Amino acid sequence: MNRNLSLFLTFMKIGAFTFGGGYAMIPLIQREVVEEKKWISESELMDMIAIAESTPGPIAINSATFVGHHVGGFRGAFCATVGVILPSFAIIAAISYVLQQFESLRAVKYAFLGIRAGVLALILKAFWNMARQIPKKAVSCCIAAAAFVLAALLKLNMLAVIVLCAAAGLIASIMAERRAR
Repeated sequence: MNRNLSLFLTFMKIGAFTFGGGYAMIPLIQREVVEEKKWISESELMDMIAIAESTPGPIAINSATFVGHHVGGFRGAFCATVGVILPSFAIIAAISYVLQQFESLRAVKYAFLGIRAGVLALILKAFWNMARQIPKKAVSCCIAAAAFVLAALLKLNMLAVIVLCAAAGLIASIMAERRAR
């Protein structure tokens, strides 16, 4: 199969079968792109998530563009990006039309409660996979804990949190290098 068509179909499947946004897509992206297609490695996936999170735009689109470019250059990036966007666009267009007719039904409300619970589980799985990948060092754990406190509790801007985490990691690695000498 043509590489660009394969990128389009893979990301269309990811976009079609994942609810809850980019973080909920990470486990499916990992399975499809790392384990099955072997387009990128596990460490490249972690780098991709970090880059996709720190750049403007939705993480799913940034991830699709990253993988597509890695595999097929500009055309690959275009095909993967369109693939991940198309299902959401079609689904949202259809749901917005239908939901207006049925949004007051109790069954619809309960269905959305179930979907939210499922999305939470997918996000927690993505968290678990990422937590397993970080180095198990005191510095990494402290940076992660500080980032959580800054973002979740103190509501600091995410860009500032990322910059502070990068600075803390850089300082820690410089200090470790000096101690090693």
